[in-house]
Amino acid sequence: MYLPDFDYYVPQTIQEACTLLTQFGDKAKLLSGGTDLMVKFKHGIMPYEALVSLKELNELKEINYQQGKGVIIGSRATHNDLVNSSLLNEKYLSVSEAAHQMASNQIRHIGTAGGNIVNAVPSADLPPILIALGATITMIGPDGERTIPLEEFFTGPGQSVLAQNEVVTCFTIPDQPTTGSNYMKFGLRKSGALAVVGSASAVTMEGNIIKDAKIALGAVAPTPMRAKKAEALLIGKEYTDDLLEQAGIAASEECSPISDIRGSGEYRRDMVRVYTKRSLKAAITKGHC
Repeated sequence: MYLPDFDYYVPQTIQEACTLLTQFGDKAKLLSGGTDLMVKFKHGIMPYEALVSLKELNELKEINYQQGKGVIIGSRATHNDLVNSSLLNEKYLSVSEAAHQMASNQIRHIGTAGGNIVNAVPSADLPPILIALGATITMIGPDGERTIPLEEFFTGPGQSVLAQNEVVTCFTIPDQPTTGSNYMKFGLRKSGALAVVGSASAVTMEGNIIKDAKIALGAVAPTPMRAKKAEALLIGKEYTDDLLEQAGIAASEECSPISDIRGSGEYRRDMVRVYTKRSLKAAITKGHC
């Protein structure tokens, strides 16, 4: 099967990319890693007339720390860039571990953080852990730059607030007193599987008391979601296994999973209970920041 004919553009600036997207409208699509886009393009699922490549925008590949702002992950950073980042390994190992659970090594060398987010697939691995860590997403378009909480980015399966002529530039994990964070997923095989359930936790402890907690779930709702009732159940309480079990049950009651070839809705709910408890315990006891 051959790729359809298309025009190919390689802008040298973000502004030029936005101009091209505006010029072609719905007939154009951004290309970064392309691990998902090119497969769909080849099968006629995305019949665009023009592809606008971001390959020359190397400033979007950087992962760095800015005092008072936090860790900034460029949208073109590959999954293996996240896996191998000494900065992330030091500050937020959970993000590196989430990236390492994605696809195969070959795909991780090419696929980008921006693509994983922008595709807005409910089972994507990066959104839950970034949401649990309070990350924001920054976009640039013809009308300027805007930054919003990542959890507000998704509107439905494959849908987001990103305008057709906007470019996602980075994700920022803000400075925070998090004791530990963790992402766990359940798939149908050990390697390269989409998440049947994904659960991420970020917890701040004061002694044995849970001062703050955030829980984000993937693959069990139309968009990545916060389990806010489960979070509220934890805050201010003394850490016990029974408390984490209660939080897992609460999270399972908040989600709305579908039944498909990878698992029934009922099974997914029970896995939310199990993996939420495990993720919270790992964040608390291992300090996976």
